[in-house]
Amino acid sequence: METNKDIELAWNFVNTTNQSVFLTGKAGTGKTTFLHNLKHNSLKRIVVVAPTGVAAINAKGVTIHSFFQLPFGPILPDSDFHNSSGFNRKFSKTKIDIIKSMDLLIIDEISMVRADVLDGIDKTLKRFRDRNKVFGGVQVLMIGDLQQLSPVIRENEWQLLKTYYQTGYFFSSHAYQNCHAITIELRHIYRQENPKFIEILNEIRNNTLSQASADELNKRYIKDFKPDPKEGYIALTTHNNRAEMVNATELEALTTKEYTYKAKVSGKFPDYAFPNKEELQLKVGAQVMFIKNDSSPEKRYFNGKIGKVIFLDKDEVVVKCPDDDYNINTTREEWENINYSVNAETKAITEDKIGSFTQIPLRLAWAITIHKSQGLTFEKAIVDAQGAFAHGQTYVALSRCKSLEGLVLKSKIDSSQIINDHQVSSFTKSTSENQPDEEALELAKNAFQLESIHEIFNFYEFLYPINRLLDIFYKNRGSIQGNVESPLTMMKDGITNFLKLSNSFNNQLKQILDDESLPETNSSIQERFKKAIDYFKTETEKCIVDALKAFNYSTDNKAIENDLIKSLDVIEELLAAKLSYFNGLAEGFSTQKFLELRAKSVFLTKDKPKKSRASVIDGTVNIELFELLRELRNEIANENDLIHYQVFTQKALYEICEVLPVTKKQLLEIVDMGKVRVEKYGDQILEVIKAYCDENDIETDDTPPVKVKPATREKVGVGESAEISFALFQAGKSIFEIAKERELTTGTIFGHLSKFLDSGEVKLTDLISEEHFKELTELIPKHKFENLSDLKRQLNDKYSYNDIRLVLNFISE
Repeated sequence: METNKDIELAWNFVNTTNQSVFLTGKAGTGKTTFLHNLKHNSLKRIVVVAPTGVAAINAKGVTIHSFFQLPFGPILPDSDFHNSSGFNRKFSKTKIDIIKSMDLLIIDEISMVRADVLDGIDKTLKRFRDRNKVFGGVQVLMIGDLQQLSPVIRENEWQLLKTYYQTGYFFSSHAYQNCHAITIELRHIYRQENPKFIEILNEIRNNTLSQASADELNKRYIKDFKPDPKEGYIALTTHNNRAEMVNATELEALTTKEYTYKAKVSGKFPDYAFPNKEELQLKVGAQVMFIKNDSSPEKRYFNGKIGKVIFLDKDEVVVKCPDDDYNINTTREEWENINYSVNAETKAITEDKIGSFTQIPLRLAWAITIHKSQGLTFEKAIVDAQGAFAHGQTYVALSRCKSLEGLVLKSKIDSSQIINDHQVSSFTKSTSENQPDEEALELAKNAFQLESIHEIFNFYEFLYPINRLLDIFYKNRGSIQGNVESPLTMMKDGITNFLKLSNSFNNQLKQILDDESLPETNSSIQERFKKAIDYFKTETEKCIVDALKAFNYSTDNKAIENDLIKSLDVIEELLAAKLSYFNGLAEGFSTQKFLELRAKSVFLTKDKPKKSRASVIDGTVNIELFELLRELRNEIANENDLIHYQVFTQKALYEICEVLPVTKKQLLEIVDMGKVRVEKYGDQILEVIKAYCDENDIETDDTPPVKVKPATREKVGVGESAEISFALFQAGKSIFEIAKERELTTGTIFGHLSKFLDSGEVKLTDLISEEHFKELTELIPKHKFENLSDLKRQLNDKYSYNDIRLVLNFISE
């Protein structure tokens, strides 16, 4: 791309700072080229959106409303549109990850974006990122020309919005006014080369058309002009019905055979975004316009090039353009409908093709609307601006033409055809006088690097989830067991100290930094940065990592458990990001490295299976019994439509596992186990305990409750009970049928039959399905676990406790 100072300045602001930018410029100054160059060469993670389907396809992005899932009606600043009906505000995990990890949001054709829509974008970004920063902390590049297309706002919509906004334009949005965006205007015009024509266009654009310029322009008025069909003129009109009527009339007048080309649409590609007619009618002799750049290496045509059809068949259209000494054999081209996703391996934001539209890249071009000519360039055009009704229409029409010589006016131009919005003119004037320079760029770079360093050492985000965990614990002490308060207090105290140190460190860096260097090139700052990295890494390991290792809990209340897990997940994600920074920037601060680490930090904990934190408290004996009793409790609760703690509480569960009661009298001594519960569920509970004790050679008696330990003495009668179960199994009964007949649990019968595996009288596949056995033998070696219950939580719920124990025994033999 040919560069100039304005483009270089814009490039540096976008790529080396976090400054939001409004990139504007007259027609033909290279705004679209700049966008595509950014997409291909910027190191930042980019998402591109546009206000309309056609604009989104042209920018190779997605529409604003589809990406941010905004309602199409007015979005009032003081309303909660997250809960509005009629549209989907439930974001997928992939989209949330994209929003959290993107560095740069590009909004093309910003002139068409309503103020409330930009505020809707701001609200959505804050929802998933930093709620205290404009656009959630995302850098926003807004590209467009306010003298061209304006936002479409119906009168009834404006009646609702005018209370909140001075104008409907994006620059009246609260987000824009708070983001302190800089305006960079691209001033070099590539489309036109005639200085006089450029001067006339500028005067029209600024609503300052002089009489001398009007006279010069109106020399191009040719009354009753009849173009030579060979010259390739296209007529630009203000209304679509005029253009359609001209094209239909001209096509009908041709006596050659008509061909119809049907588009091929695959995947998701909505009708409103079709870049061409789904059924295109052409004849030899038809004047046509290319509506896409040539995708072949020859680059024979470009979007807006005019020619004439000289040959047709079912798969090809041959076009001859004026001034070309060759014919263009035109075949179908593909337009892609893009969706964003995250690459599973690289974690990069990728563009996924979710649909395509394949059609001959031509449209009838005796006439076209000024609106549809946006972004196109014509060698020769006939402009009818007499019916101009909207802001910027005359300017857009005239600026499509490459030269004054190629322009023909159907009617003379006067001030009545030049419609300008004074609010746009006022805004444009105020921003054009404040074009940033290299000094402003250096200040922005400096601020961005200091802000990035502060982000690395800022632990403020940890406070909310830690305080939330403490709040849950204090309000539900009776329902949560484990080592909770001490580790959380340890974390909170450490983070409070980090906040004081990080603020002090940030102030020191500002004092050290001189006017001639940036943080990443300042040796003193780099030296202090590396020492800070080393210190914070060590202290983070002590205050947070060790505290999380010591933290454990268990609760029988599912709602409480879910709340705890949510906050713990947030802490783990924040911790992973901090450790990533500390490890990746140990050799010094680099803006590029920081951006890479920040983008990847969102995904550091996504691919790892979440370790269940509802683990048995460290030191609790008889962990396997704990799991067996939990399974029994769930079975009883499901059968009787109860909440599980109505069977017995978590406190009772722990005490049972420690005391091992074997009589109802002993069971009554357990906390929370009253007469009603013991009467209803006591037999089943005691049966599980006895079977567990038998299987694990644990000696018990009927004396008052005491803590017991595993013994080595054989329990009398164990073998006899197992033999009975085995005999019933040999008689063809299933484990479930045996359990029902003997009034025992299926777990007990399973344990009985497993005793006959060594002798071969019972086969593994009698107790576990071949499918589960095969899957578990492959899965178990891939997991790290402390005990059986820890492993069970990491595996799919379809595998029973007994399945896992069987396969574990098989693997260990």
